[in-house]
Amino acid sequence: MGKILCATRGGEASYRTQDAAINLAKERGDTLVFIYVVDLHFLDKTRVSVIVDVNQEMTNMGEFLLLMAKERAAEQGVVAET
Repeated sequence: MGKILCATRGGEASYRTQDAAINLAKERGDTLVFIYVVDLHFLDKTRVSVIVDVNQEMTNMGEFLLLMAKERAAEQGVVAET
């Protein structure tokens, strides 16, 4: 039993990728892990107050997208981690 790591960002293109990972996990009996990664280093050149706001918004968005992916997997009978 292995692990399948699936990066996601939301939207139609990500749904196709999620479905492929979900189907592969189902076929193999592997553990499925969804990740959401964002690089905010470009914010190093801006005001601190903006960084805090954007960082929190991106964190919230990532958590939401991962929850959606996890729920999509559960609907198809696959338990996923994030």
